[in-house]
Amino acid sequence: MADYKITCCSTADISSEHLKKLDVAFGKYHYIIDGKDFADDLYTSLTPAEFYAKIDAGAMPTTSQVTPEELCELFEPILSAGYDVLHIEFSSGLSGGWQSALAAQKIMSEKYPARKVYVVDSLAASSGYGLLVDKAAELKAGGMGIDELKKWVEDNRLRVRHWFFATNLAHFKRGGRVSGPAAAIGTLLNICPVMDVNSQGKLIVRRKALGRKKAVKDLFASMCAQAEGGLGYSGKCYISHSMMDAEANQLKEMVEQAFPSLNGRVEIDPIGTVIGSHTGPGTVALFFFGTDKRTL
Repeated sequence: MADYKITCCSTADISSEHLKKLDVAFGKYHYIIDGKDFADDLYTSLTPAEFYAKIDAGAMPTTSQVTPEELCELFEPILSAGYDVLHIEFSSGLSGGWQSALAAQKIMSEKYPARKVYVVDSLAASSGYGLLVDKAAELKAGGMGIDELKKWVEDNRLRVRHWFFATNLAHFKRGGRVSGPAAAIGTLLNICPVMDVNSQGKLIVRRKALGRKKAVKDLFASMCAQAEGGLGYSGKCYISHSMMDAEANQLKEMVEQAFPSLNGRVEIDPIGTVIGSHTGPGTVALFFFGTDKRTL
């Protein structure tokens, strides 16, 4: 049986060091800021503070998806070395990167007909996407073959629960997630939209919390209600945020105290440049494995 490699994209919002430990190579989405195009290198070239300072100073970054050519460049060294590829891609509900992955799959399958090139739509985003990639790498390390793992990812991707809240509504308004009047009223009244990613991989506003403290409690309550095994949850938990260290650490402490069987400590990562271009500073997100979204 041929060996294989897992690949993903930078929008998984976990560190390059983490991905290296998992032996997972990643393709880079792009962000455009101050008229210049940059590859999302997971904060190798700049820090989260530097990136969000540019936004605070008035920059309005835009983004572009990974291209088929860039994914071919990611896959080819793996295939030419005799490995198969399982590529887990950013949610098709949030980006056209999935179409790029399918195009690259076709090109590489024709060039390397003896190799398997699989692509799977994660239907996940940010560190929820990262959590799915991490679990896939764990199963691969445990001996799961590429065909079985592809099916596992497809069967379990909707168990990755995403819960976000936002305090800065300007960027959600710009992206069409929140209407102009709702953004104005929400900002005036200190309302924080609470969102999740639905079964189509799209970001949906579910509730509204009055202030950051209540929003943190809302995310925590969601995990208590939905985590696999309830308070006995034994999987991993990730948090990502954009310049919300205090709230992210508060949420981490709440989760670690309530879920004593967690697989390791809660990991906190910064929201990356691509997703951060759409959220701006002021967002906190919580990710865990739980109830299947198709049951909602």
